[in-house]
Amino acid sequence: MAAAIETKQLTKSYKSKNGLVSVVNNLDLTVEQGEIFGFLGPNGAGKTTTIKMLLGIIYPTSGEGYVLGKEIGDMEVHRLISYLPERPYYYEHMTGPELLKFYGSLFGITDQAKFEMLLEKVNLHRDKAKTISQYSKGMQQRIGLAQSLLNDPKLLFLDEPTGGLDPIAHREIRDLILSFRDEGRTVFISSHELSEVELICDRVAIINKGIIERQGKLTDLLRGGRTEISVNGVSEEYLKGLNLADTNIRHLPDGLLMDMPEDNDVNQVLDALRGQKANVISVIPRKKRLEDLFVETVTNVGANR
Repeated sequence: MAAAIETKQLTKSYKSKNGLVSVVNNLDLTVEQGEIFGFLGPNGAGKTTTIKMLLGIIYPTSGEGYVLGKEIGDMEVHRLISYLPERPYYYEHMTGPELLKFYGSLFGITDQAKFEMLLEKVNLHRDKAKTISQYSKGMQQRIGLAQSLLNDPKLLFLDEPTGGLDPIAHREIRDLILSFRDEGRTVFISSHELSEVELICDRVAIINKGIIERQGKLTDLLRGGRTEISVNGVSEEYLKGLNLADTNIRHLPDGLLMDMPEDNDVNQVLDALRGQKANVISVIPRKKRLEDLFVETVTNVGANR
């Protein structure tokens, strides 16, 4: 099965007073079919330029790009993809059903039952009489998602789908996006909401200054967490004698704190402590977060360039 998105050495350059400036530079990107993919980077990293190239809005300076097996810009692919920008524009005098009917007409869709089904899917079927001007931001995002499903797309591009939403709206949009994956669709998300990305994405790529710095499964990229064990009734010398690699020992008011890599065998350490009649107060895993990875990647790259 071909990847939903695949690029090879994709580059976009613009002329400036100092010559050509590459906004996206030799980008190699792979998005598998049926996954939720997070595309991350600081402002000005090249995310929007990349998305515009994948959508065929602008063309690359060099390199290759394929969407659903076709070269980027292929008109037939446009029928199979959908895009929800960060700040979509709506005709605010329209109601939700009117909006879907209007945009559905662009695809030749007139099935009223489909409009009703989409409104129910995004939980707006009870607000059919309201105009878009009466919608909250969360409701506007949901009608945007309904609109994006009109053509039954295989691939959705979502730009900041949960930006500026309250926690309840966050969860509603998150659940909708997860349902898209359950339906077999591929979802490409560009977002600064790293906690949301961590919850729903299968794989991510981090772009900085036009270059992909990290790419892969979240489970692989987020390895390297720590485990903290609080203990008393045992000496610091004994803990050091366990010879655990990269382990820090600190004094607490009521004992000692071991801070060690998650790769260490916690059960083996606990067995050794119990063998010394030590009192284990707590065991706290400190998982590496996507935010940690993002800051580490962007900061280190910035320092090295």
